[in-house]
Amino acid sequence: MTYTDLAQGIESITPANGLKEKLELAKKENRPLIIKFGMDPTAPDLHLGHAVGLKKIRQFLDAGHEIHLIVGNFTALVGDPSGRNSTRPPLTPEEVQRNAETYVSQLSKIFDTSKIHIHYNNDWLGQMSFADVLKLLSKATLSQMMQREDFRNRYENNVPVALHELIYPLIQGYDSVAIKSDIEFGGRDQLLNCLFGKSLQESLGMDGQIVLTMPLLCGMDGHIKMSKSKGNYIGLTEHPNDMYGKTMSIPDFLIPEWVELTTDWTPAEKADAVADFKNGTTNPMEIKKKIAFNIVKQYHSEADAIAAEAFFYKQVQQKGFDTKEFKEVLWADVAPTGSIGLVDLGAKLLEQSKSNIRRLIEGGAVSINGEKTGDINLTLSNDGSEIQLKLGKRGFFTLK
Repeated sequence: MTYTDLAQGIESITPANGLKEKLELAKKENRPLIIKFGMDPTAPDLHLGHAVGLKKIRQFLDAGHEIHLIVGNFTALVGDPSGRNSTRPPLTPEEVQRNAETYVSQLSKIFDTSKIHIHYNNDWLGQMSFADVLKLLSKATLSQMMQREDFRNRYENNVPVALHELIYPLIQGYDSVAIKSDIEFGGRDQLLNCLFGKSLQESLGMDGQIVLTMPLLCGMDGHIKMSKSKGNYIGLTEHPNDMYGKTMSIPDFLIPEWVELTTDWTPAEKADAVADFKNGTTNPMEIKKKIAFNIVKQYHSEADAIAAEAFFYKQVQQKGFDTKEFKEVLWADVAPTGSIGLVDLGAKLLEQSKSNIRRLIEGGAVSINGEKTGDINLTLSNDGSEIQLKLGKRGFFTLK
C-alpha cells in the first residue's frame, strides 16, 4: 500500500512530513511500524465516530504494520477532559472493566482483533510509585496545560478544573513511552494529548512518535461531534432497524460529511452522491436511504439492510396507525409501582434525555392510543388495559 493510499482521508499529520519519514524508516529497518490508538472505556458502545479512525487504522494493519490498542482502564478513572466544559463524573473500576470488555468485542466489526496487540494501561500506570508520578509531572508546566482551550475557557469562566484533569495528557502520553509507538492516531480534539506522548518519548531519548488525526464525525443532532456522553451517536452493534432509522434522522446538511466518513463507497461513488445532493438532482431522503443501507450492510449484513429498509418504510413512511409494528413492553419493567410520568416513560423507552422527550411531546410527536397529546405532565397508570404509545417517528410501543 502506497503513501498516498495511507495518507488519504487523514486530516492532519504532525509533523507534516512525519508519515513519509516513518514509512521510509520502516522500509530501511525492515520492520513494521508500531501504530498506537487508545480508547478510554467511559461508556459501553463504540460508534460510527470511532469507526472513522478505526477503518484507517485497518489500512495500516493490511499494509503489514503492528496495531496496538491501549484500553485506558486506568485513564478512564480520570476521564479525558478534552472538549469538556465540566469535570467528568468518576467511574467505578467495575464499570470501566465492563465497558472495556465490550470495546474489544465490538472492534471485531472493523478488523480481526486476533491480529492486533491489546494493552491495558493500568498495567504500567497503576504500578507507578508517587516518586514516579512526580518525575512524570516534572516533564510539563502549568502554562503548557493552560494553552488548552478547554482548560483556559473553564478557568476564565470560573468553572472548576480539577488537578487530576490537568495531568491527564501526561498519563495518556506515557502510554506511548510504554509501547514505544511510532505513530499515534487520534481525533482532532486529541492532538495535544498525542503530542505530549511525542514530547515524553523525546525527553527520555526515544524517537518521537508522529501524530495522525482523523476528521470528527458530527452526531445525528447536527451540532456537535458524535459522542457517547451527548447521546447523539449510532453504536456499531445497534439493531439494524435502529441504525437505519437513526441515520435517516440526520439533518440534510450532514449528507456530504456522512457520505465521506461513514460509507465504504469508492471515491467516485462518494463524489457522485455529494454532487447529486449539492445539485439537487436527487431527493436528500433518497441519498440518506443509500447511506443508511450501506451503514447497516457494513456492520451487519446486506440481508439486515434490506429488512431495515422495509421496516423503516412500514414504520415511518407508510401512513396508518394500524400498519405499524409495536414493541411489547411490560408495566413491571418500566413502572413497577403501576404509574409513571409520560416524560420518564419516553426517556426509558427511547433511551433519550428527558429534555428530548419533552420536545417530542410539545411538538405533537407523541400519541396515546392514536390521540396526540401535548401534556408533558401527564401520568400513565396501569388499569389492566393495553396502551399503544407512539413516540416520535419510529417509536411504537404497547404497554401490557
